Amino acid sequence: MPRVETHFVQDHPTAAGHFPGNPIIPGALLLDTVLHTIAGDSATAGTCVIRAAKFLRPVRPGDRIRIEWEDLRGEMHFRCILVEGEEIAVTGMLRLGDAPV
Repeated sequence: MPRVETHFVQDHPTAAGHFPGNPIIPGALLLDTVLHTIAGDSATAGTCVIRAAKFLRPVRPGDRIRIEWEDLRGEMHFRCILVEGEEIAVTGMLRLGDAPV
């Protein structure tokens, strides 16, 4: 199972307005990070379809996450784990490129 660690800087620009006084990294940014990480590791090019995503824990500026995924016949099952505490923050499924539906 491939794994990649990344982090969001403490002063990440999306956190300023999301939410004032209680900043979190927006779900759209988390999914974008997952897509770029998985697509960068995949030989498959083209479109991507997010089949499902479940947000279980907030990811905050300064957090380090580990993205793990597994290709199950063209469907990528992924999870983002908060490295500190080893808590799952996001899980989901996506399809890359021309994988059959």
